Amino acid sequence: MAKADRLERLDVRRLELEAGYTAALIDALRVTASGRWGLFDHNADRWSRQAVAPIVDNLAEIGHAIDQTREQLRLPPFELQQEFLASRGPVASDAIGEPKQALAWLDRLDRGKTG
Repeated sequence: MAKADRLERLDVRRLELEAGYTAALIDALRVTASGRWGLFDHNADRWSRQAVAPIVDNLAEIGHAIDQTREQLRLPPFELQQEFLASRGPVASDAIGEPKQALAWLDRLDRGKTG
């Protein structure tokens, strides 16, 4: 019974961390959608990286805690974080800009919440 209680508490903690990650990502996406570049690191610009480093570092820290918790629960890595990390970095010159990409992410996250 003690193990089941511990696992339940751990799962509740996981859900809290995932909600916190999602909220932090949504906040960052809103800033990016308003025109601030750097979250997706498409331009590999030093100044943009510095400006968003605290946001990206916070997301990475929360994501790491989530993945550790998921590992203990024998769950796969946190998919939202994996998708976000995969979306960062250089892109083709004809790719959409970061603000439009952020709007698409916000739309997708909103649909996932309501759909």
